[in-house]
Amino acid sequence: MALLQLQNIQLSYGGPALLDGVNLVVEPRERICLIGRNGAGKSSLMKVINGTIKADGGEIILEKGSIVTQLEQEVPSDVSGTIYEVVASGLAEMGAILTKYHLLNEREDVGSEEWMTEMGHLQQKLEAGNGWHFQVNIDKVISLLKLNPDADFMKLSGGIKRRVLLARALVQEPDILLLDEPTNHLDINAILWLEEFLKTTYKGALIFITHDRAFLRSLATRIIELDRGKATSWPGDYDNFLRRKEEALHAEELENKRFDKKLAQEEVWIRQGIKARRTRNEGRVRSLEKMRKERSQRRNQQGNATLRVDSGERTGKRVVEVENLSYTLPDGRVLIDDLSLLVQRGDKIGLIGPNGVGKSTLLRVLLGEIPPDEGSGKFIQGTNLQVAYFDQLRSQLDETKTVKDNVDNGADRITIKGESKHVISYLQDFLFTPERVNSPVKALSGGERNRLLLAKLFIKPANVLVLDEPTNDLDVETLELLEELLLNYTGTVLIVSHDRAFINNIVSSCLVFKGNGEIDEFLGSYDEWQALNPSSGLADESNKGLTEETDTAVVETKTDPKPTAPPAKEKKLSYNEQRELEALPKEIETLENEIESLQEVMAAPDFFTQDHQKVAKTTDKLKQLEALLAEKYERWEILDA
Repeated sequence: MALLQLQNIQLSYGGPALLDGVNLVVEPRERICLIGRNGAGKSSLMKVINGTIKADGGEIILEKGSIVTQLEQEVPSDVSGTIYEVVASGLAEMGAILTKYHLLNEREDVGSEEWMTEMGHLQQKLEAGNGWHFQVNIDKVISLLKLNPDADFMKLSGGIKRRVLLARALVQEPDILLLDEPTNHLDINAILWLEEFLKTTYKGALIFITHDRAFLRSLATRIIELDRGKATSWPGDYDNFLRRKEEALHAEELENKRFDKKLAQEEVWIRQGIKARRTRNEGRVRSLEKMRKERSQRRNQQGNATLRVDSGERTGKRVVEVENLSYTLPDGRVLIDDLSLLVQRGDKIGLIGPNGVGKSTLLRVLLGEIPPDEGSGKFIQGTNLQVAYFDQLRSQLDETKTVKDNVDNGADRITIKGESKHVISYLQDFLFTPERVNSPVKALSGGERNRLLLAKLFIKPANVLVLDEPTNDLDVETLELLEELLLNYTGTVLIVSHDRAFINNIVSSCLVFKGNGEIDEFLGSYDEWQALNPSSGLADESNKGLTEETDTAVVETKTDPKPTAPPAKEKKLSYNEQRELEALPKEIETLENEIESLQEVMAAPDFFTQDHQKVAKTTDKLKQLEALLAEKYERWEILDA
């Protein structure tokens, strides 16, 4: 039975309907990704599901007893207390009782008369409200997410704070978990951890929004696209969606051309016909009026952004060179230790590593914005540098000014590559409507602010692009256009990003931050580096800093390691297990062939026009085969090991 059904949901904020007759069915353990352009209504649909906002029309049917929880996109500023208190707050009144019980057990007067009296009252309340079950659940979730229950929430890193908020959502034992851009501002280690947790540990249904294509490909079992108010379901993975969507858009384009041609012919007929002919053909006139109304109500697909940058004059062959460069924070923490690096014209370099390890600092040192440690070596900048710097805090935008004034400073025209262009026309290339260009920056979404900063940077010629987290909040289409621009760009590019697909598609080399100021230069993409360093991983700052005590414990473990236990004696396979292992490759091959055949059937243009039950039967069979294949692979790995 479906966990959730949305039927004909309507939502509008005065303009064209944001949600126009949206239908959605969510089954147990599905992992659904909502995709669509910025402003298409993805977050609004989540809020409708969660009950945060009320739809203008339609019906929401939630299976009796089902719980829906949402992980906030941004970390709230008003959350405080220990990790245990924050996690328990997800259980409302019972959570407050459990927090008191937890704090009572930490007091120094344990066993006193006052303590016994207070403990008795709390135990009565816990027994009456099934509190012991919830206490076990809180402890289990905190342990599962590797959190220190007594750590101060306010002192945690951004990645750990989001992990605590996830724990708060999970203690409610949700049947449906809503995640809105969960990877924003997380480093690669945290993203990989979240990916694995949602795939293997969380057992409920998942609805999520993300621009991270690697995260999307890894998790989604179904895609729901929001486009011009309509929701379309695309079974299968993201790559299947891309293929089918291209076919659907082509079919829509052909149908619109056919309709427009017929409408034009009818318009010619009505203008040429005499009054008597019109009278005798009232049916045809009514048909024409209907076609006119249908054409006026058509919502065309929003165009793509047009991204262009003038690479300006060529730099010298050497853009920047450093030898034995170091940078130390005032608190003594070393971010860069004895780095030697040569950046040459045309290099495309990705900086990868956890949050807080020094990536943005290195960019600012290379740009000359902050000085390295005194006497730390040679620092030479090349000649004729024209730098465009995209900073992740978007500090170059004036929030008190309008979109237009941020770009042109009051002028009506700007010059791009020697060509004069009206500022509104230029901003339309970045998907700002003429009405939107007069909005204040503080009213823009995160994705709109990123597009505006790109528009501001690309006005001037630049032969060096420095991009610090440019992908946050951008929709996938704009992200892919930015990729294409950078691939064709002839200048030098330095990129900080936690988006693995973005880094893999663009860079020719990486600077890998391993922690404690150590930075390795690697020729190749992130995936290529990971393939050659499968066990080393990146520096994992996200698992440190829960409290000062845990940091100390980590150091002590490193300086005084415990003796390792002798390896266990290798276990031999039984006769039956050996036979099973020998048969598995053939079984896996057969399953893969069956899955491939079904995917070819589903890729046919007319597949989804068939009877609904036939489509559902085929998609269910595909899911069963894929699940069975995963089981066979897992069994093969166990036996083969």
